[in-house]
Amino acid sequence: MTVVADAPLKNAVPTDQELIDFVVREARLIDQQRFDEWLDLYADDAFYWMPLEWNQTDPRLTCSLMYEDKLLLSIRVERLKGARTFSQKPKSRCHHVLQTPQVDSRDAAANSYVTWTPMHYIETRQDEQTLYAAWATHHLAVEGGRLKIKLKRVDLINCDAAFGNIQLFM
Repeated sequence: MTVVADAPLKNAVPTDQELIDFVVREARLIDQQRFDEWLDLYADDAFYWMPLEWNQTDPRLTCSLMYEDKLLLSIRVERLKGARTFSQKPKSRCHHVLQTPQVDSRDAAANSYVTWTPMHYIETRQDEQTLYAAWATHHLAVEGGRLKIKLKRVDLINCDAAFGNIQLFM
């Protein structure tokens, strides 16, 4: 069975189940290393944010583990696909274990939908395997009849710990 990356919505306003399915599909695309399809889920003005501090409220005035716009995300995707990316030989792999995403807010008039997903994320390369526990918050909007990510915020439970390189996307 092939997973459709960003299936068109049946109606102009997504149902809760469509929002939940979108979040689950996004994680699956990362796990299957379908990074171009994954990147297409992001709006052109989207950001991917991983705060460095607990309850951090601003990604610009405080350091973050990651705060990347779509251009930086696309550069990372190209690096992961590159033949001369020696740090990815062999390639890193990952696995998301998601709890059921919850719809935190929906405002059809403002075209704004927010989900919250507790998860465990495992990243592995050769003999090394790293487990992260986190919450992912997706801020979504409908563009051209499809859901798009405007902001994905990944809050690591131990965000203030020392980390090695996180190679893929949570």
